[in-house]
Amino acid sequence: MHEATIRLHIESLETGSFLATSVDLPGLVAEGRSIAEATEIAQGLARKIAESCIEHGDPPPPALAEPGKHEARLDLLAPVSVP
Repeated sequence: MHEATIRLHIESLETGSFLATSVDLPGLVAEGRSIAEATEIAQGLARKIAESCIEHGDPPPPALAEPGKHEARLDLLAPVSVP
């Protein structure tokens, strides 16, 4: 098992929820009540995509394919709840 990094795009919806998509994993769409929840759901879906590829003998998406090939530096925007 290895760790991979994927880029997530998070946008707020008019309903008050948040939508996460990824250019690294086309088709990944996750919706959550908060940025943290949408991110967590997206991470779980990315794992499921990797597991499905392994189970079916398909090559994984490039972002998930090579161990140790993730970025040496990763910049994150961290959500902070403010009262």
